[in-house]
Amino acid sequence: MTDKNDNSTRVCVDQARCGGHARCIEEAPEVFGYDDTTNKAFVLQNADLEASREDIDRAILACPERAIAWSN
Repeated sequence: MTDKNDNSTRVCVDQARCGGHARCIEEAPEVFGYDDTTNKAFVLQNADLEASREDIDRAILACPERAIAWSN
């Protein structure tokens, strides 16, 4: 699932790779949520990606599956 902050910055969680460890939520709870049905993380729709950039970077590093990435 992807969330747009503006026209150029997005962060994505690759659902095929997400192992449901929820480490991203520990690092950036204002950006990531957890779906109890699929046991996968996702990007919250109204997350302020610019304001949370450092937290997102930590979440990317904390993900053991490398399922989170910035994209344009």
